[in-house]
Amino acid sequence: MKINHNIQLIDGKLKHFLNINNLPKSYIEDIIHRAEKFHGNSNVANYKGRVVASLFFEPSTRTKTTFELATKKILSDFINIDIANSSTSKGESIIDMIKTIEAMNCNMFVVRHSVPGTAHYIAESVSSNIAVINAGDGSNEHPTQAMLDMFTIKKHKGSFENLKVSIVGDILHSRVAKSLIYSLNTLGAKQINIVGPEKLIPDNYAEWDVEYFRDMNEGIEQSDVIIMLRLQKERMHDALISLDSYYEEYGLNQTRILQAKKDVIVMHPGPINRGIEIESSVADGPNSVILNQVSYGISVRMAIMSILFDNNEL
Repeated sequence: MKINHNIQLIDGKLKHFLNINNLPKSYIEDIIHRAEKFHGNSNVANYKGRVVASLFFEPSTRTKTTFELATKKILSDFINIDIANSSTSKGESIIDMIKTIEAMNCNMFVVRHSVPGTAHYIAESVSSNIAVINAGDGSNEHPTQAMLDMFTIKKHKGSFENLKVSIVGDILHSRVAKSLIYSLNTLGAKQINIVGPEKLIPDNYAEWDVEYFRDMNEGIEQSDVIIMLRLQKERMHDALISLDSYYEEYGLNQTRILQAKKDVIVMHPGPINRGIEIESSVADGPNSVILNQVSYGISVRMAIMSILFDNNEL
């Protein structure tokens, strides 16, 4: 499926939120700024009467739940479509289902799908006043996760300009990794390292303005931020690596974290596989901001939805 990365911006306004790739810096900063206003403030926005439909064709705990909480906090209604029992199981196309829900006066669709570009395809098909948010499309992008990660980094580090950020793990299959790299480059991070076995690194990584490290200790040396990624076993067609050997070479433990700066923050988009990509003592330790990421995700998704509601008139 050919992906139209430019469909989210119409006449200079963010009408959908589908990808970080090609998104100008000012729009990313606007989302962070609005999320800062929302964070810890219970009376921030009133979008009563708006309806958000959740369409998750893949499993989710954090993303789906924080979208539901964010919707309720801005006083909108949230409809959770049970995909397994929806009419798509009877052969109905995604677009026909979307059009049916749209006819019920739905104003926004939050979509997760295994096929890259699905959210973009839906955005091209809905009415002009309907917003679509990409909650993860295959191995392409996960833009809202990247935004909450940028918010987390800004809260704990203040600025991006002098930061050395190391992203460790399954870069090849990770939609989060791609959105992170686009975001960090746009916001001016000093250095972005990707770390992992060659089998889990894309052939075109040189296009991303990153440095690749095969060795974990070298890759996280003097890092300000370490972002650990889950092995995307559901996207691996073959058993590419041994889990035991992976943990031995790339698991973040108490010894290995000493290679980074003392005030390094450790992040993970979840779900965590303890004992594979990260040791429990690190995941739960003083450098970890993993649960902060989850909490910040509510404010960030509130910000994104409110901006789209403002830009899509009823």
